[in-house]
Amino acid sequence: MMGKEDPFLKIGEENDRTIKSRSEYVWALRDINFEVKQGEVLGIIGRNGAGKSTLLKILSRTTGPTTGIIKMKGRVASLLEVGTGFHGELSGRENIYLNGAIMGMRKDEIKSKLDEIVDFAGVERYIDTPVKRYSSGMYVRLAFAVAAHLEPDIMIVDEVLAVGDAEFQKKALGKMKDVSMKSGRTVLFVSHNMQSVASLTTQCLLLIKGGIFMNGATGEVINEYYRQNLDKNEEIIYRSKSISQVEPQISEIKILTTFSNNVHSVGDPFKVDFKINVPVAMKEAAISYQIFNSNDIPVLHILNLNSEINFGQEPGVYNLSSIIPNLKLYPDNYYLKVHFADHFYKRKYETLERVCPFEIKYFGESRDYYWNNKNAVYVEESKWLIN
Repeated sequence: MMGKEDPFLKIGEENDRTIKSRSEYVWALRDINFEVKQGEVLGIIGRNGAGKSTLLKILSRTTGPTTGIIKMKGRVASLLEVGTGFHGELSGRENIYLNGAIMGMRKDEIKSKLDEIVDFAGVERYIDTPVKRYSSGMYVRLAFAVAAHLEPDIMIVDEVLAVGDAEFQKKALGKMKDVSMKSGRTVLFVSHNMQSVASLTTQCLLLIKGGIFMNGATGEVINEYYRQNLDKNEEIIYRSKSISQVEPQISEIKILTTFSNNVHSVGDPFKVDFKINVPVAMKEAAISYQIFNSNDIPVLHILNLNSEINFGQEPGVYNLSSIIPNLKLYPDNYYLKVHFADHFYKRKYETLERVCPFEIKYFGESRDYYWNNKNAVYVEESKWLIN
């Protein structure tokens, strides 16, 4: 009617933060369709700018959707940003009553939960101090305690828990599990900490450029997230600085990991390749390696005493491979220690310390899938091949 262009006609550009925009408008979220059942804990993951926080703001009704509808049944408590719903000039105690009132609770209901909230937050000394003087960690402690204890039917939590210390994060994750499992309440949880998402949730959404790329079991979705954000199959290589012309030695060791950044997935085949230079003939050559964890404890031993392969009887370069079909080490950081010898280890040629460091990650639903004891010695058969 005014003869001006409809600004909504410009909306439609893909939400990709890595490219220059062709217009002022993009879809922060588009074609989002999902359902969360009562008592379910749903994880929402994705790269920065994927639309996770926008989705939670829409679900919390602090932002309205351009199109579409949201149907929710029950009282909602949201923890989206540090200090959400708090008034800086009011004390911690007054803000607890304020938040409860916003959620529709009566004063006597809030009062019955007050001591429990203060104890969980661990801010009793400053409960009557204006929250503007709180640190960001204290802010989050109190805000989460209020949201968790005022009995919401649906709890929405963004990445704010990262502000808290390790002790509080552990306590908060435990509380969210209790809220879901014991009380039958629904939790929507956004985090970049995949271990937290894996331990807390059973179902997960992966958002990419404002849309749902995958919706399914947490373990599968998180592995897909890593596939999307990490290149596959990176080589970790050790090479000797010089090659001896008189003594046998290991000239190269190579591990092929599942993903880039030296990340290997639990349950995937694990292969270690050795290139061995033998300038003079050997008798009963033997090679073995150990895998040490981050506590410098050897948790896996792989040994070859000519039982499967024979090498070194003639001068030359030998390529050996040790293959573990199904590696189930505890998620942690690891490295190799390699031994190379002759005459059943009577004469040792070389011991290589702390080579080929790598990381094991696992995000499946069953923790029985890997050894639960981080420092336990892991027994696994290895198949040796020679090229």
